[in-house]
Amino acid sequence: MYANAATGAPVTVPDLHERKRRAEKIVSITSYDASIAARADEAGVDLVLVGDSLGMVVQGHTSTLPVTVDAMVYHTACVARGLRRALLVADMPFMSFRDPATALTNAARLMAEGGAAMVKLEGAGWVCEVIDALKRHEVPVCAHLGLTPQSVHRLGGYRVQGRASADAQRLKADAKAVQDAGADLLVLECVPATLAAEITQELRIPTIGIGAGAACDGQVLVVYDLLGITPGKRPRFTKDFLASTQSVVDAIAAYTHAVRSGEFPAAEHSY
Repeated sequence: MYANAATGAPVTVPDLHERKRRAEKIVSITSYDASIAARADEAGVDLVLVGDSLGMVVQGHTSTLPVTVDAMVYHTACVARGLRRALLVADMPFMSFRDPATALTNAARLMAEGGAAMVKLEGAGWVCEVIDALKRHEVPVCAHLGLTPQSVHRLGGYRVQGRASADAQRLKADAKAVQDAGADLLVLECVPATLAAEITQELRIPTIGIGAGAACDGQVLVVYDLLGITPGKRPRFTKDFLASTQSVVDAIAAYTHAVRSGEFPAAEHSY
């Protein structure tokens, strides 16, 4: 049992770093409203992400690109009202962090109006300058590499990243770059499990995997995938935890246990 789960004390950024040091898995899900957020807290989830995935699973768009800062602030504030313990992270949507000044303005809204404790942004390269600016202004940052949905058109679709040797080396370099720029956390999406394991071992900061194998320091799933209610074909890295449980909170609790015990993700959920 984790200290925060037992005492009800809020999860903090230093807590996440300590969990990596102690090899204790970090459990994360997405949420877009107060009710699911409250169930996540009840189930012992450590980190709740208000993802720009809401553009697809809530708003019905075909990508995350139409999501606005106003929408992210609204949904982040909704989720914040349902949380007591889990750390709240909010995505910065497409073009909302295109330069340091814009990123600072929008991050301030997500934290001050939305109640987020950390913001997440996709990419490396020029994004490292933005991460550095946010860190210098006391904004905790979660970086996101691998399949970055805001780059869907450049990537040519939702595809596994880092399979070729050159691509794998680039991802390793990008991971170190975002860490050195000041990121406190790194999401790795749709990355071969062996590559994600190497990155996780080499970094000081925790990694959170989604379709990146079991060796990451933690896992995240879109809550609608976890509950089996996302329409259409679901990615192989997802699992319907509601199918074998009696309630939403039981499903989230089953996912939480599976991540902490190492049962999820299994080989069939990885690349």
